Amino acid sequence: MAFKIPKCKITVIKRTINQDLIDEYLDRDASKNLGPCERFVDAQEFIVDGYSAEVPEGFCAWAWADIRRDILSVAAGADMPGMKQKGAVITGCTDWFRPVIFKVERID
Repeated sequence: MAFKIPKCKITVIKRTINQDLIDEYLDRDASKNLGPCERFVDAQEFIVDGYSAEVPEGFCAWAWADIRRDILSVAAGADMPGMKQKGAVITGCTDWFRPVIFKVERID
């Protein structure tokens, strides 16, 4: 019997902006016209092979590096403690000025 590699769906839950941190820590040039992350849109979805090292087309490489560990965990069968939905995790990129929050869920 062959082992089935599960796929995962990545959903952009929301793009946020921490204006207080931007105002305090970024200089005027860096913060001019800075808004929520422009690489994603809310509710955008990506389907990935759970064990793939391939960044999905259109996905930010920095965000991928931040959430890949969670994708691998979910694909490998992990159920995150406290989550209402089994086989899912809420995760995000580490751009703390303009973080993007993702839901990763195992799909069969």
